[in-house]
Amino acid sequence: MKEAVFVKRNEKKWKLIENNLGRMDKLAVDELADLYTEVTSDLSFAQSHYPESRITEYLNNLAAKVHTGVYGKRKETARGFLSFWTETMPRTVWESRKALLVSFSVFVLSVLIGVLSELNDPTFSSQVLGSGYVEMTLENIAKGKPTDVYDSGNELDMFLGITINNVRVAFNCFMCGIFTFFGTGYFLLRNGVMLGSFQTFFFTHGVGIESMLAIWIHGTLEISSLVIAGGASIELGRGWLLPGTYSRKKSFVNSALRGVRLMISVTPLFVIAGFLEGFVTRHAEWPNVVRLFIILASLAFIIYYYVVLPVKVSGRKIDASMFKNLFSKIWRR
Repeated sequence: MKEAVFVKRNEKKWKLIENNLGRMDKLAVDELADLYTEVTSDLSFAQSHYPESRITEYLNNLAAKVHTGVYGKRKETARGFLSFWTETMPRTVWESRKALLVSFSVFVLSVLIGVLSELNDPTFSSQVLGSGYVEMTLENIAKGKPTDVYDSGNELDMFLGITINNVRVAFNCFMCGIFTFFGTGYFLLRNGVMLGSFQTFFFTHGVGIESMLAIWIHGTLEISSLVIAGGASIELGRGWLLPGTYSRKKSFVNSALRGVRLMISVTPLFVIAGFLEGFVTRHAEWPNVVRLFIILASLAFIIYYYVVLPVKVSGRKIDASMFKNLFSKIWRR
């Protein structure tokens, strides 16, 4: 690789690391370790290919400064835990934004496929959801209780069963990223088509709004978490498929770390979603304003924590050009 190309690919990252040097005391240990890994990997590459270049000297000095921050950092206390969730995690989301956007795009497309399939063929829902479930739901609609399925069974048993199953499915999806993107794609496609068909089924039977006020009480966090798990899986596989300037091993380790962090971030969301589905969704008698508030509050949290805060932590601003550039980069790949 020519030196100019190497510099062009990495200069923004180096500049970001330089900007963080002045706030070393505010960074968590794992963040400092990530910075050190990034710089030393680039330094090693430069020493091998451009040993007499000024860029090698620059990277050597930069690595020395980050090294001081890593090994001179005091022990973290409770602030370290807070820093992980308010700085490290949002920064990981920002670094994984392409994978997350791909996951979101595939899922939305899959939902649209489910919607159109259900509109075109009313029996489609029976094929993807099961005829037994569809018949039971039709009986509930006839009784005037379209979401009565959520009011069956013990609350605690539902909460535990749903939470454990969702976490298991999400981690299975995540592990698919080690082998191929096809497993992740199938996971997103299957769940997206089911959701599109499921929601359209209720609308075609005249109870769409009521179903949304019930289903999305837990579905907002649950579906968002599934999409993020898909992004974590794509991020995991991207490391060894597209190593860039790093060795395949080093690239995989870095991407795997980002993927694991994303999975850590959604685990509590699955727990909360399971709690809502087990204890709250069943209460169709609650005022619509209360149910709508829970849905909007959940959506506001997802947008802030996984969109607004990562952009803020990265030091950038949200505007139309940001999304345009991101989509164009993904399309070129």
